[in-house]
Amino acid sequence: MSKKPNILVIGDLMVDHYLYGTVDRISPEAPVQVVDVKREEILMGGAGNVINNLLSLGAKVGVCSVIGDDEGGEFLHERLGQKGVVKEGLVTQKKRKTSHKSRLIASHQQIVRIDKEDKDNISKGSSDTILLRAKIVMPFYDAVVLSDYGKGVLTTRLTQDIINLAKSQNKLVLVDPKGSDYSKYKGATILTPNKKEAIESTGIEIKDDESLTEALKKLKDEIDLDYSVITLSEEGIAILDKDVHKLPTVAKDVFDVTGAGDTVISAITISLVEGKSIKEAVEFANKAAAVAVSHVGCYAVKKEDIDSLDKDSGVVSLDKLLELLPKNKKIVFTNGCFDILHAGHVKYIKEAKSFGDILIVGLNADESVKRLKGKNRPINSSDDRATVLSALEAVDFVVEFSEDTPYELIKAIKPDVLVKGGDYKGKEVVGSDIAKETRLVQFVDGKSTTNIIKRCIS
Repeated sequence: MSKKPNILVIGDLMVDHYLYGTVDRISPEAPVQVVDVKREEILMGGAGNVINNLLSLGAKVGVCSVIGDDEGGEFLHERLGQKGVVKEGLVTQKKRKTSHKSRLIASHQQIVRIDKEDKDNISKGSSDTILLRAKIVMPFYDAVVLSDYGKGVLTTRLTQDIINLAKSQNKLVLVDPKGSDYSKYKGATILTPNKKEAIESTGIEIKDDESLTEALKKLKDEIDLDYSVITLSEEGIAILDKDVHKLPTVAKDVFDVTGAGDTVISAITISLVEGKSIKEAVEFANKAAAVAVSHVGCYAVKKEDIDSLDKDSGVVSLDKLLELLPKNKKIVFTNGCFDILHAGHVKYIKEAKSFGDILIVGLNADESVKRLKGKNRPINSSDDRATVLSALEAVDFVVEFSEDTPYELIKAIKPDVLVKGGDYKGKEVVGSDIAKETRLVQFVDGKSTTNIIKRCIS
């Protein structure tokens, strides 16, 4: 499809307010932490995060929602306009409080969340206005996303009216549901509950593939869906069309799952509008979610991110690594050429990981290997070596360096634990003056790249 997908988002808009700071002391007034705020951020949340993801993935977007006649409503109105979102369906309801969530975050951990909102159903007048405007604009959209956060916009009557209107014009209707009673979404194309939500809705304890299939079928049949989808966190995503498909997660580094559901429904919508099959759409969404959870906070995924994920050799830049590293985890660093990965390497890496939470492998670039090992090395390029290393469960990040030693890398990362081979016993280990601790791991006798090469040419 050459033209941009045109998506109508209907649901609960919110203001997401983030306060980032540090904690160095306990208050003398009460046994609570004192957070020194360093940075503040105000974003569109709820259905606004769906809008952000759709825009980032290349869609044109319109919105139908209700905001209050307050500061939060003014912010959302202005921000939607700045982003080029069509606001014909945006209704201001007097005396209604716009949902506003403030999160206080220190050392990558949420300390407290403060909510100011009105969760009552929107007025009949607001509901009628949304439906009227949806009827006017519906012919111009390819699909409708219902983003339900349970804040009162998607009442049962309005939800059913929108679904019936969209289906009468052969529009896709995708729903991110809320609550345990999904009957108000009857007739939608797809629902995207997570595992916990699906258990609450179906009453089926999902503990294996058999119960997962049962839950998928129950949702599809009872809610009259075209496709049934359940997101399974670290287990991936399951779909039911004619058959059940369980697609494993492609996420390797999970730092924050905030907004991942919004990413999934946005990616599926874009893919289906572009003519992809449901399985292809979910595969795309799986990749989009992997990108989203690798960032702290709500991150609007771009197609370039997913293209990069497809092409990723496993190497992450130092700048990206420093952005992603959590502050509350024990960081382990080791390095090497890892030219032909063998059992000795694998055992060494597994033991290195056992010393902490996050293992970073510094990988000698090709020119560095050549200087250290000779003109006929490396056998495998740095891209190939990184791909193999990053596939190991114990390895969290691979970062390349071109110098003869990783000293500058270690200085930037400041690992808690530095790991080297047992052959460094009694020798100075580069970077040991920076790391809090240095550990030596014995190599497996007879296992080395050099020996493998000799056997190959003998």
